Amino acid sequence: MKKIEAASLEAAYALACQELDCSINELRYEIVQYPSKGILGLFAKPAIIVAAVERTIVETHERPGETKPTSEEAEETPEESTRHEVSNETKVLGREPDESNTVPKKQEISGSEPVNDSEAEIIEGFFSDERPESEGENDEALLQEEIEGTLKDLMAKSCFDIDVVEVDVIEDTAYIFIDGEDAALLIGKEGYRYNAISYLLYNWIHTRYRLYTKLEIARFLSSQEEMIRKNLQQVIEHVEREGWGRTRPLDGILVQIALEQLREAFPNKYVAIKRQRDGKRYVLINEFNKKR
Repeated sequence: MKKIEAASLEAAYALACQELDCSINELRYEIVQYPSKGILGLFAKPAIIVAAVERTIVETHERPGETKPTSEEAEETPEESTRHEVSNETKVLGREPDESNTVPKKQEISGSEPVNDSEAEIIEGFFSDERPESEGENDEALLQEEIEGTLKDLMAKSCFDIDVVEVDVIEDTAYIFIDGEDAALLIGKEGYRYNAISYLLYNWIHTRYRLYTKLEIARFLSSQEEMIRKNLQQVIEHVEREGWGRTRPLDGILVQIALEQLREAFPNKYVAIKRQRDGKRYVLINEFNKKR
C-alpha cells in the first residue's frame, strides 16, 4: 500500500498507477483527504489517497484439493457478484468486510449521491447547536479555551507568521486578538482581507456557539474606530441641529463601527444601516416616527 499526495484526485490516481506500475482498473484506493482550494488562496489542501494493486490471476486447471462450485454457487446473481468484489477490495486495503461495504438495495441507491461519513461528521460538528454543558464563568472559560485552541491550530497550519492568538468571551461576544510578524498580511489592502476573515469567523462562531465576534488584528480595529469617530463629528453635529442625518457610503467593518458609535451617541433615535441602489451601505439617523 502507498500513500499518494497530489493537487487533485485525478492526479493522485495517475501518480498511484505510475508508482505501482498498474492500470487504473487494477488500482484499489481509499480517499484519505479530499482536495480543497482554501479560502482566498489560503489553507489549501492536497488530495491524499492510500492505494494498492489488485491483479486477477486466471487459472486454467484445478489445484489439488480444490472442489468445483455447486450449481447454487455457480448461479450467482449480479448483486451477489458485486458484493464479493467489494469484499475483495476491503481485504486489499486491510479492512474487514462489514455491512457498510455491501452494495445497497436498488431502492436505496435511487436517491442523491451519499456523503462521506467523515465529511458528514465535520459538517454536523461545525453547525451543531450544542454548547458545552457548564454555567457562568466556567462556561465562558471553556468556550474561549476551545475557540482559542482552534484558531491557534488554524494559524499554525497557515503560511502566515502569527505568534499571538487570544480569545476572551464576555457575555455574548467573543473578543479575538491576533498579532504577529505577518499580521498586516491578514488585514490586506484597505482591510478587504480583514473583512473576509471577520465574516468567516462570525459565521463559524455565531453558528457553533451562539456568540457575536469582535476581531482585532494588530490594532487595526482600534485605528479604524478612532478614524470613524473623527469623521462622524460633523454627522453628529448635523443630527443635533437638524434632528436627522446620514453618513457617507462606508465599506466592510466601517459601517458596523459607525452604527455602534452613532447608536451610542443617539440612544433615543432610529439608527440603522441602509443600502443604496448601487449596493453601497450607509447609516441613517432619524426620529422613530419619521421616514426619509
